[in-house]
Amino acid sequence: MSQHIELTGEFQDHQFGQRLDQALAELFPDYSRTRIKEWILQDRVTLDGQVANTPREKVVAGQQVHVNVELADDTRWDAQNIELNIVYEDEHILVIDKPAGLVVHPGAGTPDGTVLNALLHRYPGIAEVPRAGIVHRLDKDTTGLMVVAKTIPAQTHLVEALQARQITREYEAIAIGHMTAGGTVDAPIGRHPTQRTHMAVVPNGRPSVTHYRVHEKFRGHTRLRLRLETGRTHQIRVHMAHIKHPLVGDPAYGGRLRLLRNATPELTEALRAFHRQALHATMLKLAHPITGEVMEWHSPTPQDMVALMEVLRADTLANPDDLVWN
Repeated sequence: MSQHIELTGEFQDHQFGQRLDQALAELFPDYSRTRIKEWILQDRVTLDGQVANTPREKVVAGQQVHVNVELADDTRWDAQNIELNIVYEDEHILVIDKPAGLVVHPGAGTPDGTVLNALLHRYPGIAEVPRAGIVHRLDKDTTGLMVVAKTIPAQTHLVEALQARQITREYEAIAIGHMTAGGTVDAPIGRHPTQRTHMAVVPNGRPSVTHYRVHEKFRGHTRLRLRLETGRTHQIRVHMAHIKHPLVGDPAYGGRLRLLRNATPELTEALRAFHRQALHATMLKLAHPITGEVMEWHSPTPQDMVALMEVLRADTLANPDDLVWN
């Protein structure tokens, strides 16, 4: 299957002298400039009836523009009947609460069994949207909220909102060590120089900003609330490791098992049994990409993190002299 798109319009006075791809992106804001540039290069655009295939061509006010394209469905991946926990849905977007262990997008080592495969099964028409509408990701073992676009216009506007830092994403985490106050980590993130599957703070990395505040103090751990200003791969995990407070259950970034002196048997057992990074996407807030309505969703702390915090509290009460309050 494919989707036929036909667009017509007229360039306005203020667009005189603009590049063709720039002017079209302004005229048809539901489609990204990258996608429009591809259409121009594919001879899908005419100006006053003549094919225009040079993105940098300057436009003239009053020119009649016509775009005629067939969007092929993305058939690289299979539809699979995988259960999704959908917390909100309308004709344009959906918000899912992802469990631990579920990969968002197929990749090396995970060719299927992902959120994307599940979306293709549940919404066949989403194959017309790039990456089946996925505009941001959560790591395999990170739980919580993520938004998916069901249409190309919704996808275009969500991507723009993410790039403009207009979508608020808050996380809950359990970090190793005493943290006395909140703060901000502003450190560039890029591919690790030697471990290619890892990310790291590197001088030539992309700008990355994470805000955090202390939510609860335990004897040797800290419960945090974090807000992403940017959305780099493994950002929170990398930034917390960078300030020497890696997440519980995250050996890839230094969060290996660290037993406390005089730890209760229950705490020792709980830490040994916690096999994922203690990170949960708890809040998502955005302006609806089509209606503009400001919407907000919350996800309760997953049971494995709740159970771990209960044991951490009990251990803290059992060792009151070891708690650092400031």
